[in-house]
Amino acid sequence: MTAVTAVLREMRWWDIEPVLELEHELFPDDAWSAGMFWSELTHARGPRATRRYVVAEDPSDGRIVGYAGLASAGDLGDVQTIAAARDQWGTGLGARLLTELLRAATDFECAEVLLEVRVDNTRAQRLYERFGFEPIGFRRGYYQPGNVDALVMRLTDPAQTKTDPEHPESSETHG
Repeated sequence: MTAVTAVLREMRWWDIEPVLELEHELFPDDAWSAGMFWSELTHARGPRATRRYVVAEDPSDGRIVGYAGLASAGDLGDVQTIAAARDQWGTGLGARLLTELLRAATDFECAEVLLEVRVDNTRAQRLYERFGFEPIGFRRGYYQPGNVDALVMRLTDPAQTKTDPEHPESSETHG
């Protein structure tokens, strides 16, 4: 059986419900609410857009298998969320989603991009390091209610980022 490559497209309001299902599956203790996604999407369109949200859709059945979002403010980008369904881990979907966010950061003219990742999510940390993100600090007790620390990572000059297609790892994180 041949694996079908998910199609990336802009996230729209009708994607919130299936994204929430995946969100709750992957992040049961600290999942985003529908209101959080609605709030983010209100800033994702139009001439003053400051957000870019994408979903990954399986073309064979329309299932949402991943999603990601970036916020920008001035010359700073912030990865708000990125997630891939467990059955997509190791397919390169996480790298594709991150690449799309870094393209958006370049379009928004961000000089650097920040993100938070759970300290126990080494799979995601490896992905971010491969893209050139470097650890710069911690946010103690960032992920609630579990009181899990976040590692803060930074990428300078996202326009110059190169990916490593030889190691297509996928992962998830959100902040």
